[in-house]
This record gives sequence, structure tokens and C-alpha cells, in this order.
Amino acid sequence: MFVDAIERIDTFTRPMHSIVRLYGHGEVIPGSATLFFVNEDGCAVTCKHVAELIVNADAIYQNYLQFQSARGSLARDKSLPNQLKKLEERFNLRAESMIRIRNSFHNCFDQFSEISIDMHPTYDLAVLRFKNYTRKLYPTYATFARDSSFIKPGRSLCRLGYPFPDFTNFRYNSQTDDIEWTDTGRVSSARFPIDGIVTRLIADPNGTISGIEMSTPGLRGQSGGPLFDTRGLIYGMQSATRHLHLGFDIENQEVMVNNRKKSVSNYPFLNVGMCVHVDVIKQFLRDRGVKYYEA
Repeated sequence: MFVDAIERIDTFTRPMHSIVRLYGHGEVIPGSATLFFVNEDGCAVTCKHVAELIVNADAIYQNYLQFQSARGSLARDKSLPNQLKKLEERFNLRAESMIRIRNSFHNCFDQFSEISIDMHPTYDLAVLRFKNYTRKLYPTYATFARDSSFIKPGRSLCRLGYPFPDFTNFRYNSQTDDIEWTDTGRVSSARFPIDGIVTRLIADPNGTISGIEMSTPGLRGQSGGPLFDTRGLIYGMQSATRHLHLGFDIENQEVMVNNRKKSVSNYPFLNVGMCVHVDVIKQFLRDRGVKYYEA
């Protein structure tokens, strides 16, 4: 049903690859998110929570460097553990705190030197403007639906994104005590579509329709990916997944597992996708003076 639309959407939808290091070890954790381009001028949209990873990356690393500098001046005596604990509290570092994030925008441009980011004050939406690029690597751009009344419960729509970070072109450099990109390894991630039907339209506190609920979840890494119909028209953007408690709970019920009785408990949830509505996206693009196309 969505074969031709996916081929079209794929031409302007791109992954943002990220590598993360947590406090206390050198393991490199890969992650991904999604963005899609809305015009020929290097402008794209994604989720605000994705854009925050870009904006905060330098501050997170600078905080860790300052911590490292302060740790080097601690006295090497019996009081060291207590001193270190106080220093960790001062710099807000815990076992799972991020100390380094590096981002890469795969297959977007040959080179670029700057990104300008506008984040929506209310919704999970941001506009990225890539500047001083040499050659664009996306051949087309999104076309938004002019009439959003098409979006009704029961309507089938699809999302495209990059939920599985398959890239391996990174490493931990023990000499510099840092994580880095490399020239070897897999540089790409496979696209992944997921369809579903519209279940509900979501209104904000003012009663304005601002979101679209889908019967299937948005997967991690698909945040920022487009929501589209069989024609390839954009009706929204994947933002989050909600977990709806179904109430079909089972507690300490005996069942046969591998021919043995076992007591099990189960608390099922329905995972549904949450998308930013197309009208919200278009209004934000107009407010920020970003050109877009619709049909």
C-alpha cells in the first residue's frame, strides 16, 4: 500500500546518528533519530527533544571537562572518596549521566559549518537550518497536505524513520579518553516504516487539535520522522509513544511453562504512537519564515 510513498519519502528523510558516553566507563552507545527536509534551502524539521541533544552537546562535554580538571586537584589521601562524591554532586554527575554526545547528520550534505535551531515553545517540534553547506545530498523535499480534514479515526497512515542504529563507524579512544567517529565500519542505518490507523485526534488545553494518535507505537529513533499517506503527502511527524494501561492484569496466576507450573503476573499496556499535527508544523514554519510546499 505504501511502497511508492516510502520511495518518495525516503528521498528527503534522513537519520541523525549519535554516539554517547556515560560517566564512569568508556563504552560507546550508538543512537539515532530522524529529520526530514521541507525545502531546497537546507531547512528540516525534527522533534524538540532531538534538537535539544544537538544544542546541549557542547555544554554537557564542557561540564565533564571542568569536572575532570577539578578532580585532578583533589588530595590523594583517605578523604579522596568523600571529596570525589562531593565533586560529582557539584557537577551533577551520577552513574548513568551523559558526559559526551557527538552527532552526525548522515547523507544530508557534503559539508556544512553551522546549524541554526528554532524550538517550538509548546510542542515537541523544532526547525533546523543548515548553513554554509557545499552540496546537498537530498534530491527532493516534503510536500505537506493542504487539507488536514483527511485525518480521521480509521485512516491508514505510515511513518518512516531510523529506529535501529546499525552504524559502527565509531570508537572509544583511550589515548584521548574520548569517543570519536572513524573512517571504518558501517556508516549507514536501514530505514524502517511502520503503518497504523489514526485512533484519536489530540487537542491541547485550548482545544486546538495539535496531535494525532496512531494505533501502533513510534519506535525509538523514529522521532522526527514524517507521517504520510499513500500519495506521500505529509500529515504530521512522529514524536513519542504513550503507554495505555489496559486493565487486563494478572497476578500470581499458575500457568504451564515448559511443562511445569509457574506463578506469573502480567500488567499489559497498549503502546500507541503520538504525532505532531501537520497544521502545527505548517504554522510554525510560517512563524519562522521557512518556505514549505503543500498539495
